Formats: sequence, C-alpha cells, structure tokens
Amino acid sequence: MIKIEDQQQAHGLALLHLSFRPFFLGAAAFSIIATVIWMAAYTFGWETRPYGLPAMTWHAHEMIYGYAIAVIAGFLLTAIKNWTGIQTLNGLPLLLLFLLWVMARALPFIGAPVDMIVIAVIDNLFIVALIMAAAYPVIKARQWKQLAILLKLLLLLGSNVLFYLGVLDVLEKGIYWGLYSGLYLIMALIFTIGRRVIPFFIERGVGYPVQLKNWKWLDISSLVLFLLFWIADLLAPNGVVVAVLAGILLLLHSTRMVGWYTHGIWRNPLLWVLYLAYGSLVAGFLLKLAVFVFGVSPYLALHAFAFGGIGMMTIGMMSRVSLGHTARSVTEPPAALFWVFLILFIGAVARVLLPLIDPSHHSVWVGLSQVLWIVSFSLFLYVYTPMLFRLRVDGRYG
Repeated sequence: MIKIEDQQQAHGLALLHLSFRPFFLGAAAFSIIATVIWMAAYTFGWETRPYGLPAMTWHAHEMIYGYAIAVIAGFLLTAIKNWTGIQTLNGLPLLLLFLLWVMARALPFIGAPVDMIVIAVIDNLFIVALIMAAAYPVIKARQWKQLAILLKLLLLLGSNVLFYLGVLDVLEKGIYWGLYSGLYLIMALIFTIGRRVIPFFIERGVGYPVQLKNWKWLDISSLVLFLLFWIADLLAPNGVVVAVLAGILLLLHSTRMVGWYTHGIWRNPLLWVLYLAYGSLVAGFLLKLAVFVFGVSPYLALHAFAFGGIGMMTIGMMSRVSLGHTARSVTEPPAALFWVFLILFIGAVARVLLPLIDPSHHSVWVGLSQVLWIVSFSLFLYVYTPMLFRLRVDGRYG
C-alpha cells in the first residue's frame, strides 16, 4: 500500500529524505520524555505546570497534539508520495516543518517570557503547514478520494484551536472539547486508514492465500455513528446516548475484526500488534458502555482508546513503515519487535484492566504502565534509530 518504488539514487542526509524518518524518531523520543515528565508529576509529585495548567492537562494535550500528530505527519507525507507519485517534503523544507513541531513541544517549558498566544500560534502553525504539505500533492494529482483525510486534519486544527481558547479562558469548555475532539479525530483517522491498510497487510503477510471480509455498509455506518458518538460525548459526556452509540459501535467494529481474522497473524508481530491495537479501540467502546451501565471510571475507556488503541497502532505502523521504506523485510522483522509490542500491550493491560480489577492500587498500575511505555519506546528507538539515519539498503532515495 505504501511501498515506494523510487529509482532515484540516494544522496544527502538520509534523515531528511522522507517525513517518516524525522517524525517517527521525534515522536518516539518525545513520547518517552513526555511520559517521564508525567510520571514525575503524577507518581512522584513533581510540581510542574506547563501552559500554567495542571500537568494532567499538558499530558493529555501532548500525547494527542504532540506525539500522535507527529506520527500522523510522518505516515501521511510518506504515504501521499506513493498515492500521488509526487515528492512530498524533503531536505530543508522537511527540516523546517520538523523544527516547528519541536518548537511547539519545547515552548511550554520556557516559562513566563513566552506568552500563551505565541505558544498557541506556533503549535497551530505546525498543523497548518502539515495540511498545506499534504494537500499540495493530493490536489495536484487530483486524488479527490484523499480529501476525507485532509478534512480530518483541518478538524484537528480546529480542535487544537478550541483547546487554546479554553486555556486562554475564552471558551469555557474549550479544553475538554479540544482534547476529546483530538482523541476522536485520531481514532477516525485510524478507522479510515486502517480500513485500507490493515487487511492489506494481513493478506500479504500471513504467507498463505486469504481474502479477508470487508462490508461497505459497515464502513459507512461505523463512521457515521462514530461521528454521532463524538458529538454526543462532547455535549452530554458519558450519557445514555453515548452508551447506546458505544454499544452499537462495539458490535460493528467487533464484526469488522471477525472479518479480518486469520490464524496467521500470530506468526508476525507486525500483524498481531495492529490487530490487538484495533481490539483495544473496540474494548474502549465496551468500557464507554460500562461507564453508564456500571459506573466504571471513564478514564479506563479513555486509556483503552489512547494507550492501547492509538499507542499500539502508532508503534506498529511506525515499525512497519520504517522497515518497508528503508527496503528491509516486513515478513521477517527484527526479533526485538516482539518485545517492543508485548511490553506495550502489557502496559495497556496495566493501565486499563488492572485498575478495573483492583482499583485500590490504581496509582501502582498507572506507574507500572508508565514504566512499560518508556521501556517499549526506548527499545523501539534502539532498534530503529540506526535505520532512520542510514540510507535505504537498496541505495535508492527515500
């Protein structure tokens, strides 16, 4: 789906050949730094107030608009080159886009001299630049079917603006609306892109002929109902409408997972990590239903979506894309990936399931999940940093 056949020979700094290189490296490194800061604040009581707000608010914002959007930038600008046949940002323009993202992550810690409006402008300017970089080749190639993805990026921009309007006390519910809209838009991107690539990867990765099932009615109904779920959870959080829609989405996405299942996925970590990540999103809908029916904490559903779903999906996609676009085998990935994915999955269990079973040790389970996230992404960097800096093994540009 996103294997680029480019005959151009490599030259220059490999890190700036395609967007996946700096953004995957930066996303993984930042996720470790951000988790260490959050662990210091939550587990050890370190006093820090980025944006002048509680550390939890910064943590939520940065995992969505810092980490996840960097992965999206790396993936989309790489994939769009393949979809359109037009070169996306590379060299100095790519470096400038990446540095804009880095600046937005660093500014909240500089302190009082930097006005919050400046931080908001820089952070949103990155998203604007990303949209422009993605839109140019799509429009030039007249690939109108990709406009749905560009629309989601525009909505992410709007959601981040809502967040900052809340931070600046302009919009009362801006922080909540901005954070949850960002979360649900990233999930919508996963559902949209995952519908294309996950069955494609499975069919070509299991080593035997298989045709997985997809249903058009499910594609349309699941996206429409998810839009309604998003709106309902903004206007009446965790209410009866949210619960009903979550129950329907649970059934729809479970049906999709049945259609995508084949036993061969368990032989390749690059396949089962995506399947388990999708399963975590499905579990999030179950927990959203349980919030209303049984009164469980809404943060369990939140972290099923974010830690298990987005976390595992992004690390799985970064792992596969980095192998494919450096001309390495995706059918025989590095052995360490098994542990990268397993450790992160155990972290998701620790963050979501263990507090449900034993809420009396909630802080212990949160601390354990933080440590496991850090270990998983550190191991990912150990495996992938050399690949991301080096030229493709076939000598081509990319």
